[in-house]
Amino acid sequence: MKSDEPHMLPNAYLYRSRIKTRWHDNDVYGHVNNVVYYAFFDTVVNEFLISEGGLDIHNGQCIGLVVESMCKYYQPLAFPGDIHACMRVGKLGNSSVRYEIALFADGQSEPAAEGHFVHVYVDRTTRRPMALPLPMREALERVEGI
Repeated sequence: MKSDEPHMLPNAYLYRSRIKTRWHDNDVYGHVNNVVYYAFFDTVVNEFLISEGGLDIHNGQCIGLVVESMCKYYQPLAFPGDIHACMRVGKLGNSSVRYEIALFADGQSEPAAEGHFVHVYVDRTTRRPMALPLPMREALERVEGI
């Protein structure tokens, strides 16, 4: 579904990753199913957190819980294809982060989808909010949008 809304260009996002679509991403209508877009969002964010922010998904004390998510769909994605998943931080709090994400089909400057989700970081054991660890905060500050 095309939109007349203005979209941010890929260079407005400060972290980018390439994701290949898979055969089972397509639904019976021949395009990537809507729920898979959320998996792409989750992939780019967690790839960043692990590689740049030092997130230890298996043993770290701090874990992120998704408390909000949203996606607007503009153009279909399909298998086979490459997606440029672009991310930036929209808001950085003491224990929460709003990630803004856009998915671009290879060679396209208009997004196929734009969305966001919010993590609240909590202690793995107690599930109580905790301040972001310093290495993660520093990495997130580097991709904070204007």
